[in-house]
Amino acid sequence: MTNRPTHFRWNIFALACGTSWLLYLHRYVFGLIKPVLAEEFDLGKDELGFLDSAFSLSYTGFQIPLGVATNAFGVHWTLTCMLVVWSIGLGLHAWAPNTSYLCAARATLGLGQSAAYAALAQITKSWFPRSVRTTLQGWLGVFFGRIGGLSANFLVGSVMLGMFALPWRSAVYAIAGVGIFQAILFARYFRNSPRHHPRVNDAEVELIEEGEGPKSAFEPRMRLGEMLRRMSPRSLCNILMLNLQTILSTLADNIFSAWIPLFLWEVHKLKFTEMGFYASLPLLGGALGGVFGGWLNDKAIAQTGNLRWSRVAVGATGKGIAGVLLLTSLMWFDNPQLFCSGLFFVKFFSDWSLVTTWGCVTDIGGQASATIYAINNSVAGIGSILGPVLYGMVAEHYGWVPVFVTGALTYIACALTWLMINCEISVIDKLT
Repeated sequence: MTNRPTHFRWNIFALACGTSWLLYLHRYVFGLIKPVLAEEFDLGKDELGFLDSAFSLSYTGFQIPLGVATNAFGVHWTLTCMLVVWSIGLGLHAWAPNTSYLCAARATLGLGQSAAYAALAQITKSWFPRSVRTTLQGWLGVFFGRIGGLSANFLVGSVMLGMFALPWRSAVYAIAGVGIFQAILFARYFRNSPRHHPRVNDAEVELIEEGEGPKSAFEPRMRLGEMLRRMSPRSLCNILMLNLQTILSTLADNIFSAWIPLFLWEVHKLKFTEMGFYASLPLLGGALGGVFGGWLNDKAIAQTGNLRWSRVAVGATGKGIAGVLLLTSLMWFDNPQLFCSGLFFVKFFSDWSLVTTWGCVTDIGGQASATIYAINNSVAGIGSILGPVLYGMVAEHYGWVPVFVTGALTYIACALTWLMINCEISVIDKLT
């Protein structure tokens, strides 16, 4: 056995981060092309919201089935297939000749992306030691995802559509092709377990396993019925509050994922070059906030020794400050530079609580962590289904200021739910 471990796990980490980046790059493109779609197909904001909900319905509906498939067949080929499907779905946006086909394209994109983060979470578990796993999840799940959304606004919006004046369909086809290329890379270089990868030596395998023993690439999910039988009323209420927090967080965040570019286009008459830059600012704040939030969680727990209130403090203050700042930012509503600069800080504080949510899932889940993760990620779809419909109707009939007020109040309600979450209550009793 070679004494010095190889470092191939970081190649896997780069592949996973690239996938997370690409997922949000592709997802946020629809927000950019809404203005031209509204003109081409004569769509109102409420109709654009329903198209967003078509994505969310598919994304939510397939999350658990494809999560189970990932556990059953491994990440390697299931995530490869998901990359291909969602890249084709994105390409269909450019091909769609009418709104019916556009709705199908949205659903195909949602299908492909539905269980991608469940697969990426499995990669961090199979390929990295426990001691660095949470930190890496913050970078993988929050930072690179938000940078992907930023890239959609800046690289696609400001550069491709703005500076180079590419037709929007050509830009969509080009980045869909990048997705196919990423699928080929993933299929070529990834394996479900470091033990099965020819570029990983025994020393690196031992470092990854870190005394936990061999990690299975195919982990059966605890059946929902078995989990419910083991739950007490107290633990059931606790998980429901965590789910409610996730729904409210997703509902508020839908403003940033789906509506900022159209708002800048309509209200401030910005075209792609400026619109993409200003729409990128909140996502940069979210990327930095996600990394900071992971560090803040670990620091608070280490300093206080109190797991529950450390989690609550980070989660509640992040969402509460985000709500207050969003209301305050409306003072500069008529100035896109100052308003989007304010949204940078809104998203920074909002997203520092995301890793807190994942930490709570791990804290309370125990043996049922995979099931709790799937449930919590699935109920987030309620927020992403309701958000586009709600904000589209409010914007269409009442204007944009009420949209941001609604988002701010939702953040504040989300902060209050954190006060009722106790991450020290296990979802099920330990097996005897």
